[in-house]
Amino acid sequence: MTIFGNVLVILIIFLDTTLHKPMYFFLANLSLIEIFYSTSVSPNNLKNFLSEDRTISFVGCFTQAYFFVALGISECVLLSTMAYDRYIAICQPLLYSVRMNPKCCLQLVIFSLTMGFFNSLIHTVSIATLPFCKDRIIQHFFCDFPQILKLACMDAKLHELASNLVGGSVILGSLIFTLVSYFCILRAVFSIQSSHGKHKAFSTCGSHLMVVTLFFGTVILNYMLPMSISYNLQNKVISVMYGVMTPFINPIIYSFRNADFMKAINKIIVERKKRII
Repeated sequence: MTIFGNVLVILIIFLDTTLHKPMYFFLANLSLIEIFYSTSVSPNNLKNFLSEDRTISFVGCFTQAYFFVALGISECVLLSTMAYDRYIAICQPLLYSVRMNPKCCLQLVIFSLTMGFFNSLIHTVSIATLPFCKDRIIQHFFCDFPQILKLACMDAKLHELASNLVGGSVILGSLIFTLVSYFCILRAVFSIQSSHGKHKAFSTCGSHLMVVTLFFGTVILNYMLPMSISYNLQNKVISVMYGVMTPFINPIIYSFRNADFMKAINKIIVERKKRII
């Protein structure tokens, strides 16, 4: 269902020329990231549910962790990019077509992916060089760097600190940038006199704000919870929210609650019926 929903979003944006706008270009790329983000973890989890053999190779474990973190951080940066897009659209509408031109949009998407994959590469290289000689059981349903660090047979606090600084700086930086963008958006919206204008402005960024709250909230909770006896259970539950549920819910929140998107779906259905008749 996650793959189907996100593929459907990409296809509709591709097929309907009225959706060939920066906002929907970013949405299509977000859906593409979500497809790979969820499939980096879910297929192996499903295999583990159906099989007694729940082992994973050393290379396979680090490959899974690398892509999960890379795509997760890419999504963080892309969500902040989408907040910037809404800021320009609402606060500087006359400059929108100039600022958010196709070249700029493509560069922002490439920047998001570069930040994610380069950041994850630093984590992977740093942790993979550690000696592992302890218990090989990972207390999680997928390979994640904090859980892998617990298996190292040396004090890995320095590596953990470096990992948190590198990854946390990007995540918190993206969140702060998003919050600042929305602060400017809200200030601009409240200055609009007509209630219709306010409603229209809120409708263009309400879905994005819901996704930002869900994704950033669960990610920050997961990596900032105090270590406790119930930490592993809390970690697993929250990981399901941002690793499995968010990619599934995003197409519903972003697209199927969007009036323009629903019009595009109806238009495509009508055109297909006419061709069949």
